[in-house]
Amino acid sequence: MRVMLVDDSKVMRGVERSVLAKVGVTEIEEAGDGAEALQKLDAFKPDLVLLDWNMPIMNGLAFLKAMRAQGRKTPVIMVTTEAEKSHVMEAIRAGVNNYCIKPFTPESLSKCIEKTMAAAKAPPAAAA
Repeated sequence: MRVMLVDDSKVMRGVERSVLAKVGVTEIEEAGDGAEALQKLDAFKPDLVLLDWNMPIMNGLAFLKAMRAQGRKTPVIMVTTEAEKSHVMEAIRAGVNNYCIKPFTPESLSKCIEKTMAAAKAPPAAAA
């Protein structure tokens, strides 16, 4: 699985990288803001994006909206301190697949990733 980590904190990207390594993910690309991540999408083609909300240049929500506007269906987990219901709802409307609140434990992030990827692989429900 190919995962892109988008967070302005190098320390946080390192923490996420170590969690991913424990679940066997070896193909990881990093970006320090949404603009850098958008530039790397075509070349890296991630299977999953772990995305921070608060970043300089282009924040996570703006990145998510830009990515979805391009028609990309890549699963995105918002990994952020923004826990207010209004923020969660705004991210859902923008097309986020899951939401993981910082600080997280390695176990909680792993479970969030597993749940998100399982839902992304599930066939869509048939229309009645």
